[in-house]
Amino acid sequence: MPKVKTSKTKYPEGWDLIEPTLNDFAAKMKDAENEPHEGKRVAEGVWQILRIHHQRSRYVYEMFYKKKEISRELYDFCLREDYADPNLIAKWKKSGYEKLCCIRCMQTKDHNFGSTCICRVPKKHLESGKVIECIHCGCHGCASCD
Repeated sequence: MPKVKTSKTKYPEGWDLIEPTLNDFAAKMKDAENEPHEGKRVAEGVWQILRIHHQRSRYVYEMFYKKKEISRELYDFCLREDYADPNLIAKWKKSGYEKLCCIRCMQTKDHNFGSTCICRVPKKHLESGKVIECIHCGCHGCASCD
């Protein structure tokens, strides 16, 4: 969760460019946190929060690495102020993890048989017509070769 905005915080140059989008993500996050989760499985309550977290981190990543529209200073500020997840972005830079949905899906300790999540398996290796859904984040497939 990003820190509370105060008047003492000095925002880097270019903040005006990404601030509206980050504010939209903050509003969506607040709505997702306040959304009732009666009738849902225990894990389903956090899926929307994880999706918004992923989208916000992906936005900052693409603005810096793909579109090159923000400076290194602004990028570092976003990481330091928790607008983006530095661990997730570090994985996106590695080959084979370009579409990774969350860090938890690749941690072997959280899964049966010491492997990664089912959403990391390429769709060509799965039964056709079967819908796959990660139990941790609700992802339908984040293998880079899909």
